[in-house]
Amino acid sequence: MQALELIDPALWLRGLPKAELHLHLEGSITPFTLVELSYLNDPEPLTLLGAAQLYNYTDFPSFLMSFKAVTERLKTPADYEAITYKMLRDLAAQGVRHAEAYISLGILYHFGRLDVDQVVAAIERGRTRGERDFHISLLWIIDAVRHFGIDECVHVFRKAAEFRLQYPSIVGIGIGGDELRGPAHDFRDIYAEAKAAGLRLTCHAGENTGPESIWAAINIGAERIGHALSAQHDPELIKILAERQIPVELNMTSNLRTGCCPPLSGQPNVPDHPIRRYFEEGLMVTLNSDDPPFFRATILDEYILAHRSFGFNLEQLRELAANSIEASFLPPHRKLALLAEVEQYRW
Repeated sequence: MQALELIDPALWLRGLPKAELHLHLEGSITPFTLVELSYLNDPEPLTLLGAAQLYNYTDFPSFLMSFKAVTERLKTPADYEAITYKMLRDLAAQGVRHAEAYISLGILYHFGRLDVDQVVAAIERGRTRGERDFHISLLWIIDAVRHFGIDECVHVFRKAAEFRLQYPSIVGIGIGGDELRGPAHDFRDIYAEAKAAGLRLTCHAGENTGPESIWAAINIGAERIGHALSAQHDPELIKILAERQIPVELNMTSNLRTGCCPPLSGQPNVPDHPIRRYFEEGLMVTLNSDDPPFFRATILDEYILAHRSFGFNLEQLRELAANSIEASFLPPHRKLALLAEVEQYRW
C-alpha cells in the first residue's frame, strides 16, 4: 500500500467522492460561459473583460447586486439548460457524486424576464443530460429571495410544490438574499405550508447577521442551515446544533470574499472561520462552494483549504465527505451506496 505521506493531498481530495449541498446554479456561471451565451444572444457580445467585471463587488450587499447582474445575462431557457449541464460537468471533475443546487425562481418572478415553466423544463433537460454524461446526480432546491417580501416568497414556494408533482428532482425550498431585510421568523407559516406539501426545508442563516437568525431558522423547521457563521458566538446554539445534528453548510471562501468573515492575520486569502471549532464540538459540518466563480474557489478548493489552513487530515476530510452525503435529501438506498463509495476510497 502506498505510504500516506507520499499521497498528493490535492489529487486525493479530487477523487474523494463527495456531495455539494450549497451551490447556486446562477452562481456557477463562469465569465467564459457568460461570453459564450452573449455571443448567442446579444447584438454586441460581451468581451471576457466585460464579463469578468460583472463579478466585482466590495461587500455582501454589492455581492448581491453582482449576482443579480450576472443572472440578468441569462436571456433564454436554453441558457439555463447550458449552465446546468456545465455545472454538472465541472462538479463531476472534482469528485462530486451528488449535488443539490439552488435555482432562484424568486429572481425570475420578481423581474419577469422569462417564463418560469420553460426555465424549469430547461434545467431539467440539462440535468438529465448531465447526469447521463457525467455520472452524477442532482436535486433542485427552489430559492426565494427573502428581501423581496413574504408575498413573493409565498408565490415561489407554492410554485415549487406544483413543480414537485411534475419533477421529482425538485425536493426542497430555501430563502436566500439579505437576512437583515428578511428575518427568518417572518417565514414560519410558509415554511409549515411547504413542509405539508412534502418539500424539504433549508435556510440561509447567520451569514451576515447574529446567532438569532440561526435560532429563527431552526424554529421555523429548517433541516439544514446555510452558512451558520455566527453560531460561533452562542455556546447554547452550538450545543443545540451538535445535539440535533442539524447539518451546517459551510462556505469558508464565500464568507471571506463577501466580508462576512475577516481574514486570518497575515493570511489575506484564509478566513478566520469557525470550521475547526464546529467540527471538534461535534456539529455535522459540510463543505460547499456557494458561488464558485464569484469567490474564485471550487468545492475542491474548499477541501484543500480545510486541509492546508485548518489542519484537517485526510481521514477527517473523508468524514466531511460522508457528512455531505448523509446530510443530503437523497433516498436512503442512494445514500448508502454513496457512503460505501466514500468508505472504500483509499490512499
